[in-house]
Amino acid sequence: MSGMGNSIVTGLNCFRMATGTIVDVRTPTEFAQGHWPGAVNIPLFSDDQRHQVGLSYKQQGRLEAIQLGLKLCGPSLETLSVALTTAAGGPTKPLRIYCWRGGMRSNSMGWLAGLSDHPVTVLDGGYKSYRRWVLDRFDQTWPLRVLGGKTGTGKTDLLLELNRQGVGVIDLEGLASHRGSSFGNLGLPPQPTSEHYENKLAECLETLRLKGIQEIWLEAESIQVGRCRIPKGLFDQMQTSPVLEIQRSDQERVQRLVEVYSCHEQAELRQATERIQKRLGPQRTREAIEAIDSQNWDAACEAMLDYYDSCYDRELERSPTRSSVNLHGLDSKQAAKLLLDKGHIIPGISN
Repeated sequence: MSGMGNSIVTGLNCFRMATGTIVDVRTPTEFAQGHWPGAVNIPLFSDDQRHQVGLSYKQQGRLEAIQLGLKLCGPSLETLSVALTTAAGGPTKPLRIYCWRGGMRSNSMGWLAGLSDHPVTVLDGGYKSYRRWVLDRFDQTWPLRVLGGKTGTGKTDLLLELNRQGVGVIDLEGLASHRGSSFGNLGLPPQPTSEHYENKLAECLETLRLKGIQEIWLEAESIQVGRCRIPKGLFDQMQTSPVLEIQRSDQERVQRLVEVYSCHEQAELRQATERIQKRLGPQRTREAIEAIDSQNWDAACEAMLDYYDSCYDRELERSPTRSSVNLHGLDSKQAAKLLLDKGHIIPGISN
């Protein structure tokens, strides 16, 4: 740990334990690609300005690049100072700042924040060091358990209820803003990049580790959740982890799917169906689209269940350890209580 003016430059662990809003001072494009979850983006340079400075560094050298950077950001110093104080929650409150490598951008913003008496912690190694930490999480061994079940069995709702009751849960679909099928993005916010998805997953794993959780429950997924990709190390562990398969009647499954999807525009449902028509086959595709057009939601769901069931069966065959439980007629709270009472799921924290 070292000091620089009003700033303290520190490694990742100390940065994590420090107090204050985390501020990412990289460009908006860098931030959108991936960032420390919860960080606020206050860019020192715009994307174009950063390109100009980088070009100057390559063509003219370090000193010229620094001078150009000062010229470009000089008119914005007041605005940046106000933004830092706002992000901190008021004058003199602490800030944690990082850039790509923990270099001039974060140190410059740390100096600027220090002028307003903000205690500042700068991340040594920057976002690059954070990404190394993220990727290292997926090479570690985790006490994973997988909740399986065919489409419409309510796995996500059940996991969320278990989480409310103290069970260690990672919502792979929630973090990806996608339900994991051709229809999975309907009504949800834009997906993060796979890089930022990894960041969010790593933070969830670390939170559960610090809590001493004995079991970490995830939903059975393919490696792609929409455009987000589950990190290979974590996915490989999921493939060899015990699976608890929940079972419900076809009638219940159809009812759940209707509740989730019938509120969406018919055009969106048609497009989602057409995206998988090669896998559905011409007959099932035609039946599903006709049902959507006539708003016969039960028939539309039934037309696609066989396809999704066969996909699920192929995935489940890979599991070395599998048990099942029938949750017919139970809502999420009742189902969670049953699983906890019967010892299928451990609620507590390790000693």
